[in-house]
Amino acid sequence: MKRRAFVEKVGGIAASVAGLGAFRGRSRHAATWLLVPMDADQTNHLKAYGLTYRAIQRGVSAEWLLNFRGGSFLFPLDSTTQREAALEGISAIQMTDTEIINVRGTIAANNMDAVPLEKAPEVAVYVPPNATPWDDAVRMALEYAGIEYNRFWDAEVLGGKLKDYDWLHLHHEDFTGQYSKFYLTYSGTPWLTDMVQRNQRMARTMGFSSVADLKKAVGQGIRSYVDEGGFLFAMCTATETLEIALAAEGVDVAAQYADGTPMDPDASSKLRWDQSFAFRQVRLERSPATASFSNVDGHQVNNPPKRQPLGVSTLFNFSAKIDPVPTMLVQNHRTVIPDFYGLTTSFMRDRLKPNVTVLAYEDGAPWVKYIHGEYGSGTWTFLGGHDPEDPQHRIGDPPTDLSLHPNSPGYRLILNNVLFPAAKKRELKT
Repeated sequence: MKRRAFVEKVGGIAASVAGLGAFRGRSRHAATWLLVPMDADQTNHLKAYGLTYRAIQRGVSAEWLLNFRGGSFLFPLDSTTQREAALEGISAIQMTDTEIINVRGTIAANNMDAVPLEKAPEVAVYVPPNATPWDDAVRMALEYAGIEYNRFWDAEVLGGKLKDYDWLHLHHEDFTGQYSKFYLTYSGTPWLTDMVQRNQRMARTMGFSSVADLKKAVGQGIRSYVDEGGFLFAMCTATETLEIALAAEGVDVAAQYADGTPMDPDASSKLRWDQSFAFRQVRLERSPATASFSNVDGHQVNNPPKRQPLGVSTLFNFSAKIDPVPTMLVQNHRTVIPDFYGLTTSFMRDRLKPNVTVLAYEDGAPWVKYIHGEYGSGTWTFLGGHDPEDPQHRIGDPPTDLSLHPNSPGYRLILNNVLFPAAKKRELKT
């Protein structure tokens, strides 16, 4: 998505004649609007995103009020939305036309904007067929919020199915063919054996000589999807390993697992970072005994001598009228968010390409948490870590119960990404 075109489309909404003209023929003293506040007064932030998504699906003309009360949502008053809000325990306020005029005046005079949400995005999640939803923070968020999504894996990507979706999520998948180096700790476990066999069968079925070659092709399919206008959101291992796979055309970065041979000592210098989205000048981890992939991640959670403690991340304050896209991605009722580990927890600043937009950072640290950028006609967004409400997440941990965290600021970042494609008018797919 081109930012200039987006800004031209949504800029100046707060002061538009069309927005004020909607008041004609109605009493300004009767409630005709429903405001869903997203500041500390909201009782269930996460379900508010699902409420908004479903309203857009029904053709309701929703607006996202950037930087107004935590990034609130505004709808014309209708019985379905109002009833759903009450049933889901979502705070919603009926407002009159006069009150909305005052809201729009506040928005026009401050670092705020009102962005129309036009089309509920078609949501897809890349996930192996046997994966459980409780090990993917995005799937848990989607299901808790009540947002529809479809699952697919390698065959669907290589078969061109991505064109049917507006938004794509990747989580902790390893696109280098090394199975996240789980063999170092979990060798012989049934779940790892199943993972290896399932991936190897898929590689053979799709005509590839190795899982690493299969995943490179899948990564290239994902890159083409973004280039053609898709919205990509990735977390945890998928961020780092997708980038390595995209840069590793013609370079074997998984030989030490496939056949026991060491990695090519010059593999790092052979990677083509002009083929990736976010990173550059990355050095691969050559030791088969170290469970990390490269020097992208500042926290190195599975490399004990280099492991860093968790801190807090601060969301960057953007200009809503000038930079609506990053502003949407950081809407929150809190600006400082507790950090959380993942196989890839953070991104070193000196590994980022110059055109990368930093969305969240840790004061005084050489790494950042949350980044965004454009590629071709689409966008990508990377968030480090595995589960915002399980900071020390380990394999086998019980699932996070989001009903205990309905106001999670970390999970709000995920749902910002799900909803923001609705703000772009998409061309009909052919």
